Parts: sequence; C-alpha cells; structure tokens
Amino acid sequence: MRDPYFGLPLRLQARTRHGWVWAYNPAHLDLLRRFVAAGLRERPRPDGGTIRMTVVARLPAWMQKAKNRSEVLHALDRARAALLPDRRS
Repeated sequence: MRDPYFGLPLRLQARTRHGWVWAYNPAHLDLLRRFVAAGLRERPRPDGGTIRMTVVARLPAWMQKAKNRSEVLHALDRARAALLPDRRS
C-alpha cells in the first residue's frame, strides 16, 4: 500500500477483511488504536458541544463500528509489529 499523497510505500499497514489499516508513524498508530479501543468517542468542547471533525472522524465506517473493534485492533497490533526488529537471526 502507498501513501495517498506522496505515493511512497507505507511500512505500518495490515490487511483486514474490510480493507487496509495503515498509519504514517507510531504516533498515528497510537491515535488510531486509542480511538478504536474507546467505548465512548465524544470530545467535549468548552461550550458544552462536541467536536466532530477530527482526523479519526474521517475514518471509514467499518473501522468505527464496535462489531469490528477486535479485528481492527488486531490489525493495528500487526502493523505495530513492523516496528520491532526481526529477532530470527
């Protein structure tokens, strides 16, 4: 899979039955993981409303659904494993 803007290959990626999960860097991966793992995803504003237009609010619907939570979290964990050094040598 390639970055949609620069066209460079993405290292942090994993396939699910619904589509690809990918991140630009470890911080992005952590943000996605926290969002998907959260049971309640509201961000309160100081005036009492909620913020709806965030990076994670633009994720595909299948990534946001609770029924896909464990599959998406597992894919994010597989993507994180790409950061670890290969210990087979």
